Amino acid sequence: MFRRILIAVDGSETSNHALDTGLQLARQGQASVRVVHALDELASVSGYPYSAQLRDVVRQEGQKILDDALAIARKADVPADAELVNQPDGRLGEMVANAARAWNADLVVVGTHGRRGIGRVLLGSGAEEVVRMAPVPVLTVRSSA
Repeated sequence: MFRRILIAVDGSETSNHALDTGLQLARQGQASVRVVHALDELASVSGYPYSAQLRDVVRQEGQKILDDALAIARKADVPADAELVNQPDGRLGEMVANAARAWNADLVVVGTHGRRGIGRVLLGSGAEEVVRMAPVPVLTVRSSA
């Protein structure tokens, strides 16, 4: 059914649960996987520009998240590659949607923290952004906890 599954990861427990779910679907359907991590490189934090050193740390951490996800995919015997996604001033939903479009994904898998009420309003919902902006169906996976 799904041949190209894009899985967004951020290193959280919920994201890892979504990764496991996406890999299981890929294994069952003999699909390929692309794991993406979207860098949250805001132009500034509280009005102060990011230093080059901080940007490097953010990129290194993003690459480590992708490397860990690829190791899990290899262990699951699922063909996978990875992409560190970065768009200046890009929002998570937009970056994941663009990555799905560029790779011709036919499913996006993303974890959701399941926040409600004021927590969701204040923190936003990355998963909701992905659902609204993705060009293909999105499977949202809640934390196992």
